[in-house]
Amino acid sequence: MLNISDVTVRLGGRTILDRASANLPTGARVGLVGRNGAGKSTLVKAIIGEIEPDEGSIDMPRRSRLGYIAQEAPAGTATPFETVLAADTERAALLEEAETSTDPHRLGDVHDRLIAIDAYTGPARAARILLGLGFTEEMQAQPLDSYSGGWKMRVALASLLFSQPDVLLLDEPSNHLDLEATLWLENFLRAYPGTLLIISHERDLLNNVVDTILHLQGGKLTIYAGGYDSFERQRAERAAQAAAAKAAQDAQRAKLEDYVRRNSARASTAKQAQSRAKMLARMQPVLGMIEDPSLSFNFPDPAELRPPLITLDRAAVGYGDTPILKRLNLRIDPDDRIALLGRNGNGKTTLARLLAGQLPAMEGEMVTAGKLNIGYFTQYQVEELAGGDTPLVHMARAMQGKAESAVRAQLGRFGFSGPKATTSVSQLSGGERARLALALVTRDAPHLLILDEPTNHLDVDAREALVQALNAYQGAVILISHDRHMVEMTADRLVLVDGGAAEPYDGSIEDYIDFILGRNQPKAAPVEGNGKPAPSAAVKANNLAWAEVKELQKKIAKAEKDLAKLQVKIAEVDVALSDPAKAAHALKGINIGKLGQMREALEAEAEAAEAHWMTLVEKLEG
Repeated sequence: MLNISDVTVRLGGRTILDRASANLPTGARVGLVGRNGAGKSTLVKAIIGEIEPDEGSIDMPRRSRLGYIAQEAPAGTATPFETVLAADTERAALLEEAETSTDPHRLGDVHDRLIAIDAYTGPARAARILLGLGFTEEMQAQPLDSYSGGWKMRVALASLLFSQPDVLLLDEPSNHLDLEATLWLENFLRAYPGTLLIISHERDLLNNVVDTILHLQGGKLTIYAGGYDSFERQRAERAAQAAAAKAAQDAQRAKLEDYVRRNSARASTAKQAQSRAKMLARMQPVLGMIEDPSLSFNFPDPAELRPPLITLDRAAVGYGDTPILKRLNLRIDPDDRIALLGRNGNGKTTLARLLAGQLPAMEGEMVTAGKLNIGYFTQYQVEELAGGDTPLVHMARAMQGKAESAVRAQLGRFGFSGPKATTSVSQLSGGERARLALALVTRDAPHLLILDEPTNHLDVDAREALVQALNAYQGAVILISHDRHMVEMTADRLVLVDGGAAEPYDGSIEDYIDFILGRNQPKAAPVEGNGKPAPSAAVKANNLAWAEVKELQKKIAKAEKDLAKLQVKIAEVDVALSDPAKAAHALKGINIGKLGQMREALEAEAEAAEAHWMTLVEKLEG
């Protein structure tokens, strides 16, 4: 059992953990969640002994082996395969002793222990783990120093998984992984025999791997049974209960205060008033659920451009004289939502850089619309933000020549208003830096937004806010992400980048996951004498029907997103009607009459969109 008892940690004069307590039984599979900056990594550091709690204690069974990835990635001339094998220090020490010991009794004990820890299958297990994390057999034999930091962190993760600690602590394990490696990791963790404590903002990983959510908020820990979706439901119920209790207490407090005010001066009722005053003093305030009002993504809508925005015609792109992708045929329209699939290293970022204009077409043709404005987001932009500057300085530099009001308005779209705008970047959380980078790349209202792993520093709530903002955005989106929830909720089209090509993927994201995991794959068809499949008339008819189903599913998904966008706009108009001060930027200054007309028009449009959606659904059911 991992026992966290009344732990308090103060850093820099600020209380991060405040008498936090939780008991996690042996074999528990726990997801540690909370907003960016809540103290999740601080708690893990306290568990591994890197930070000494100011108060309280953290205990676990004696001789329990604790596993945690070090902050520094492995380096040197050793290969990934050698590094992973060396991670199980007991295995390495026993194998060496088996070679050098001359005591027959000790040798017997050593071999018994080697069998008990399954040491002789170690090379096969190490290779299997590395393969699952994206290392081919050839890559496993290359020196570590030939790899980037992201790939080195994969080796660190593989080493930790291979060592099989009794308590496995993982802090954002999927940050350096692509979707394929994330899926493999999820399956591996689902079968892990020890205790798991995972810090993750991946909704699907938390739903599929853990059975308990440990929520850190306000320095306190609260345990919820089930995965992340179950946690959200329970938290919503608690929020409703807290809101109801607070409203009831506020009403009671107002009633008591009114009685005391009216009756304190009268001799006949002074004693009763004094009694009620004491009751008020003893009344502990009921706190509502804490929300972060600064969490905000609001992409400015671009000016209209006639389609297509970009057309690729048998284009090729690469580096130097070496093409990475060839025969690229792709059209991007103003309302497109495209997700690029494929393993890291297959060329997704290369294709994104071609579309962003950072790489030229080596062959073929790339045609872009006149006045096309592109916003391109990468993790490098987050890492390269000057730590000594403030968001206001960064944005003023990027929007040189624009009035300060315009600069502050763009920052406000992303939650940087008031003191946040003048806070040093070095004091911002990773999620806040990602929001600032997104604010910078969208300052000119781009027609096309290219996002390369935008969620790495964002917590679950921030990711959901980003999904909603992308669905409300009026421009086109190209998305590269290992967060399948984001891909599923935002993308209308999938493009698979693999084998030097980029081709449309006709299935859904769930179909792609099944393909990666080898599930629900069709059996091999009988072949004719020439070696080609010989489909029957029934198979041909079925293929046609299946193609029609897929097309309907795509249309339904698009109709649902269109309806969601209209509902967001209606909600924005409703806010502007009820409280003009809180109106969205685009609605400020519009009079009530005009807002009413806009709402009527949007309501009619939403009704038509819903009718269209119903028609498609009925056709699919038919």
